Amino acid sequence: MLRFLIQRGALSILVCLMVMAVSFLLTRLSGDLAVSIAGPNATGEDIEMVRQAYGLDRPLILQFLEWASSALRGDFGDSYFYHAPVATLIFERLPVTITLGLVGLSIAIIIGIPLGIVAALYEGTVFDRAIAFFALIGQALPNFWLGLLFVIWFGVYWQLLPISGVDTWQGYIMPGIVLASSSIPVLMRLTRSGMIDALSSDYVRTARAKGLRHSSVVLKHALRNAAMPVVSIAAVQLGFMLGGSIIIETVFALNGVGYLAWEAISKNDFPVVQAVVLFLAVIFILLTFLSDVVNAMLDPRLRI
Repeated sequence: MLRFLIQRGALSILVCLMVMAVSFLLTRLSGDLAVSIAGPNATGEDIEMVRQAYGLDRPLILQFLEWASSALRGDFGDSYFYHAPVATLIFERLPVTITLGLVGLSIAIIIGIPLGIVAALYEGTVFDRAIAFFALIGQALPNFWLGLLFVIWFGVYWQLLPISGVDTWQGYIMPGIVLASSSIPVLMRLTRSGMIDALSSDYVRTARAKGLRHSSVVLKHALRNAAMPVVSIAAVQLGFMLGGSIIIETVFALNGVGYLAWEAISKNDFPVVQAVVLFLAVIFILLTFLSDVVNAMLDPRLRI
């Protein structure tokens, strides 16, 4: 198990370093940062002053090494627009994004896994087809469009839920459901396929032959083996939700990390953009690492 953890940990560190390099290079490929910072009405002298003030006149490799070394110490620089440390801005808004992601993942698990179990138990029936159709619709609808529909229906027309902000827990309901809409079909299909394989296996037949209750066979024996790929995909889906929160937080005006990223992109606040991309990527990598560890605990064969 220790060797498995070391290998996965080393791979995660390498991926983090690659993300740092890519996020740094992407902001540089978008154009001359000095021109973007100085503004459209800046003169050549103004642009040159900005370039020297922010160290943009130095070689690119030196700029990256300085930023990477500072980022590894938790220092992502100061925001051009807010004139505050980037790390402070992110950690102030992180609770909203984390809460939204957990709400979305909880809704996806509560709905997706039971639907997958039902679809597997009634394979080929009208229930299976209806659930498959529901999953297809859920995955095909764009999140931003569904979010706008929710705002119009439940917020403006029926006035059941708040359309923006998270002053109360009700503020997480609509964005959480919208965020979960694309993950429910994934969890449902994966649970269905895993349960179909498990229910047709020899150990399930043996459990039924022993006279165990149907619920015990399904939930205790079949679901445990079918849950391993679901654990991995659930962690990945949480990472996708945190990254996709940029759209959801913008639609519902939630003051989270995603909305901060949108503000930074619209205002050419490149230190914030770099830090948010790196931060969300690190969370995604950490979740993937934890899912590998959980799967290795559930199935010792994966440690080899």
